[in-house]
This record gives sequence, C-alpha cells and structure tokens, in this order.
Amino acid sequence: MTDQIQRFLFERTNVRGEIVTLERAFGEVLERHEYPPAVNRLLGELLAAVALLTDTVKLDGTLSIEVRGQGALSLLMAESNPGGELRAIARLAEEAAIPEGRAGFRELVGEGQIMITLDPTDGQRYQGIVALEHDSLSACLAAYFAQSEQLPTRFALSLGQSREPGGTDHWRAGGVMLQQLPKASPYVAGGGSGEGGLLKPGDIVEGEDAENWNRANHLLDTVEDLELIGPSVAPTDLLVRLFHEEAPRVYAMQPVRFGCTCSEDRVRNSLSIYSAKDIETMTTEEGIVTADCQFCGAHYRLDPTTLGFGATDSGNDEGKGDGA
Repeated sequence: MTDQIQRFLFERTNVRGEIVTLERAFGEVLERHEYPPAVNRLLGELLAAVALLTDTVKLDGTLSIEVRGQGALSLLMAESNPGGELRAIARLAEEAAIPEGRAGFRELVGEGQIMITLDPTDGQRYQGIVALEHDSLSACLAAYFAQSEQLPTRFALSLGQSREPGGTDHWRAGGVMLQQLPKASPYVAGGGSGEGGLLKPGDIVEGEDAENWNRANHLLDTVEDLELIGPSVAPTDLLVRLFHEEAPRVYAMQPVRFGCTCSEDRVRNSLSIYSAKDIETMTTEEGIVTADCQFCGAHYRLDPTTLGFGATDSGNDEGKGDGA
C-alpha cells in the first residue's frame, strides 16, 4: 500500500501518534491542477496533515484544514471525507509571483490564519481559528493545537519526488504526528509563554508527562525526509527505528485515497439560494448553467429552469433546487 495511515500508542506513556504515506492520492490532486513546485510542496504537507488528523479525530463527517493568507498564495485547503477520501486545492493571488525552489511557508502565504473545521454528518459544525505565527505549516499546526485545543501536538511533514527505473518523476508525501492524550484543560495563569501570551506545549504538560513528551520529540527530531516519504522504509519499520524504546503499540493500517464529494445535487443545492434573475445572468448563450468543481474538475451542465429559488420543477412553481 502506498497510501495509508497507521495509528500507534506508546505503551508506557500518554503519547499517541499517527504515521502517513501518500503517493496516488497526492498525485491525483496534482494531476487536476498545475501549481508551481513550491506550492506543490505546501499542498502535499497540508494533505498529509489532514490525513494524520483523520483517525485521531474519529469524525463521521468532513474534516478540513484551511490556510488563508495575504501573500502570493492566498488559499491552501485540504479535506478528509468519510471513507478515507482526501482532496485539496490551492489558490494563487492574481498576478502572483511564486518564488522558485524551496520558498518558505510565510514567504508564500504572508500574514493570515489557519482554520480547522469539523463538519459531522449529524451534529453541530465546529471551527477553530488561530493566526499564522510561524514559518512552517507543521509549527503553525502545533501552535493551533496548543492554543485552541490545549493539546501538545507535533507534526513532522515531508515531500519529495522519486523515480522508479524506467519511470517518470512523481511526488510523494509523508508525515508523523505525536500528540499528548487529552486530559482536563489546564489553567495557565497569565497566559502562555509564547509571543503575545500564546500557549506552547511546555505550558500544558508537566512532571512525568513532560519528560515523556520531550523524549518522544527528541526521537522524532532524528527522522530523515526519505524515511518519512518512503517507499524504501515501511511505516512499521520507521516506528521501530524511531521509537523502539517507547514500546509502540501499532494498530491496523487504514487505506486512504483521493475522492471528491461533489455531485449534481450539491451543485443544485448551492444554487438554490439565487433568484430567477440571478440564474438568468449565469445562463450561457447555449441556454445552460455550467459549474466546475475546483477540487476534481468535474463539469456540470444544468437546465436553468430547474435552478434557483424561483425555479420550476415538474410543475411545482414554488420548488427550490434539489437538496444535497
């Protein structure tokens, strides 16, 4: 398997983790868009990050990570949908000049925010937002969990291109996440030790938990990029290399793949808020309304008389567009 998530737990500590490798799913994202290499790298890191969180959150619904910035890269977004389906997009600012090579995270995004949204199939939607304060996606995500969830969390994310004999170059993404098991939220008098009083992992854990957390992080510091992205080192082998002294308990591998939740019903539902006059302005000379999915590129051609708040469908003058 080239696309998989594996959960693990350190038997003698309160630290859990996930490890992910992505090839086909990431490749399918890139096949649908032509981004500069620097953007590909950040998009791959974000896709790996949302995959790492999928099994941790255990959400029956959609989990998304969205980075919005004021730089040349205005949007990065990745989603994990039920059944292990992943999708992602990036959006460049108009007339943006993307630096070549390994441009830094903040160099591309600039000032901005990172948002994590949980949208369950049944229940209330939740969204947490924090400002971008660091020059890497992994550090910004760690800051999000420390500040918004008060959970010490560490991400190691890596991207690379590999070539099989006689084949072509293709991207691979990989990563490891460590997280302290949830406890009651601590009270930190006077705020955290980070800039502006933001919480950091050291503000949240103490005593033996702090020692265990720091040791696990020191071990993760030794990982190499090629070990993270594979395919030479299997995830279970990597866990043994890094954490054999921590006695990791490894759970069953979970496959992931590229997948999109768009559909004609969803398009109709999104257009149901518009008036007949609005729909008329969207109608082409051919007498149809078209819509494209930004994630997968699916193209929809719809009859305008069946769309919008004032649409008529099967003789029902008061009908809206079909719901999702």
